[in-house]
Amino acid sequence: MHHDPDALSLDDPTTDPREVARAAAAVIAERTGVERHDVALVLGSGWGEAGDLVGETLTTIDNEDVPGFAKAAVVGHSGTMRSVAIGDTDRRALVYGTRTHFYEGRGVRAVVHAIRTAAAAGCSTIVLTNGCGGLRPEWAPGTPVLISDHINLTATSPLEGATFVDLTDLYSIRLRALAREVDPSLDEGVYVQFRGPHYETPAEVRMAGILGGDLVGMSTTLEAIAAREAGLEVLGISLVTNAAAGVSDAPLSHDEVVEAGRDAAARCGRLLADIVGRLCGA
Repeated sequence: MHHDPDALSLDDPTTDPREVARAAAAVIAERTGVERHDVALVLGSGWGEAGDLVGETLTTIDNEDVPGFAKAAVVGHSGTMRSVAIGDTDRRALVYGTRTHFYEGRGVRAVVHAIRTAAAAGCSTIVLTNGCGGLRPEWAPGTPVLISDHINLTATSPLEGATFVDLTDLYSIRLRALAREVDPSLDEGVYVQFRGPHYETPAEVRMAGILGGDLVGMSTTLEAIAAREAGLEVLGISLVTNAAAGVSDAPLSHDEVVEAGRDAAARCGRLLADIVGRLCGA
């Protein structure tokens, strides 16, 4: 059953994006047969296997069947969302196999629609993952790093109007501590979002470092801001898929990113599954 995409459009400035999120959450509830989900996961490059390890997938929904969503635009991402049982609890995770990137040009509302939908679906926690470039030489490709804070260089915000939201402790200290209980070796760093889709130049990477950044990528910060506005507790985890431009001598390639992600998939999947299980008392 495909929904009439014109009925509620994120592109219509007179539409409240939360209304589209509520409509999306209603479809998810109807398809999954459960009134609410507890945790949402956004799986970025390299994190695809994580959903399988969290628990049994009970329902898979095509993004295009849900108001406000579109099919995956990036190779290596899956254009579906899944309702996953968390371990053997009665809790549910809403797992997004792809995200809308700001560089796709579909507007910031589309970028954060999955986040608002998760909140409307009842989630209290969201885990945002990504693949990114690392500025620290000790982070070999395949290293997961907790996000402690971010710098948003997109020159935009998902918040509309006079919506003043405190981002002091945006990336939950409690959830980072919980992640380190699962894996004490986890490092943390500041994630810098560039607009993309081109990779950063060596000079831009140096700039990010001077500004206090440790990780560079093209996602996550806008979603985290929207999550905070919606009242979700946020955990961010980056997978360093390559050294950022200028940090090593090797040129950057998307294939390398996908490959590093594949190699680290099992470790990242287990890490995420353990964190979600601990969150929900599995």
